[in-house]
Amino acid sequence: MTILANVFSSLLLAAPAYAGPAFDSLSAITPPPAAVPAPAKADSDTRKDWTVLIYMNGKSNIEPFALADMNRFETIGSSDKVNIVTEIGRSKGLDNDTTADGDWAGVRRYYVTRDTDTGHILSPMLADLGPADMGDWKEAAAFLKWGRTAYPAKKIMFVIWDHGWGWIDPTAPSWKDSSSKSISHDFVTKHYISTTDLGKIFKEAGKVDFYTSMACFMQMAEVAYELKDGADVIAGSEEVIQLASLNWEGFLDTLEKNPGAGAETAGTYMVDTFHEMYSRPEFQQQLEQTKYGTQLSAIRAAKLPEFAKKVKTWYELEMAAGDKPALAKAKAEVLRFEIGDETTDPDKRISFYGDLYNFVELAGRYANPALPGAKELAAAGEDLKGFIASGLTVKNVWLGKDRTGKEYSNTHGISINLPGRPGNLIEYYPTYSKLDFEKASGWNTFSKYLESIGE
Repeated sequence: MTILANVFSSLLLAAPAYAGPAFDSLSAITPPPAAVPAPAKADSDTRKDWTVLIYMNGKSNIEPFALADMNRFETIGSSDKVNIVTEIGRSKGLDNDTTADGDWAGVRRYYVTRDTDTGHILSPMLADLGPADMGDWKEAAAFLKWGRTAYPAKKIMFVIWDHGWGWIDPTAPSWKDSSSKSISHDFVTKHYISTTDLGKIFKEAGKVDFYTSMACFMQMAEVAYELKDGADVIAGSEEVIQLASLNWEGFLDTLEKNPGAGAETAGTYMVDTFHEMYSRPEFQQQLEQTKYGTQLSAIRAAKLPEFAKKVKTWYELEMAAGDKPALAKAKAEVLRFEIGDETTDPDKRISFYGDLYNFVELAGRYANPALPGAKELAAAGEDLKGFIASGLTVKNVWLGKDRTGKEYSNTHGISINLPGRPGNLIEYYPTYSKLDFEKASGWNTFSKYLESIGE
């Protein structure tokens, strides 16, 4: 959610601290204040249309932005149709530490109510969880399980808000005790939620209608497949999400004005309001100054198994055709996302996250039609692209171009591990074989094949 070279530097500098256990009991939760609506019974006609549960791990170098987003939620607040409930963590002594809002530390739960004070959290606190470990999937599951029980609704939305690294589980010298990491980085406990643990949240706490990653790089085939049984619709970005975050005011206001919206419509609201915000002149200027494009998409989780099959069909035909010159050009020209920076990856060709549709499109553009199997390969490529555009993706939006001049119109809603030039942008654990997407598609076979092809 920030420029990644700085993020990882801050990660390495995080000071050791007490590693608190995940919150396992609801006994510490105090009854809601009188201002908070009494929770409705699950089978009651008085249930609201939506409960939006936002898991905000600000126990890191982005604490000020967590507090800022919490105050943005309060500009809209809960309504008679929509509950907004947060679990937010913050700490002391880390980079970008702020004394704002009383300089408290730890983890708290709030029922978000409307106010106009953007410098202080005025919503009623539901619980003070002390040093709960927000880098533990069990803590995220406990919040989701509690929230949907305390504030039942016809539809549930769950958000994880923090840094994200896509499928990889990066290593750091001071975090050798943790074997896997991906999202929700607790710099105090030095724990992350691993990619392979994401699905456990929903197995423990139940499926939701709409899930959103407010974290960088999480709209990947490898990540989405871990989430496929946990939500109907999944929203996220293939690229870095700027510190301006998502358009919370626009999304929550639209949802409250249209509470009968289903998951796909809510996903469209999230994507459309994101596009509206980053289309404003001040955000366009920010993208130009930082040399980033931006993108957000919503996808249908139920389509992911069919997607994996189509991916497998396409790459097997690609390998059988052996059209390495076409693949070399596709590797060179595909839109890749910013794992490194201008110093570590000047041409942005080492980065190994790329847009899948764009890669398949380029491979087809440069294909040799005289090769055996070329016709079948072309058909499979068109089928895969069509499925991504019309079957998998609910909506995809983009703005701008990257520092190499590549337009983000080349994003189509889902990225994938896509080896580039040899290079070492970040150390990470060799966990790809454990991913459900790899088990379903065997994509790593093709990744290794691509590694053998130069540009």
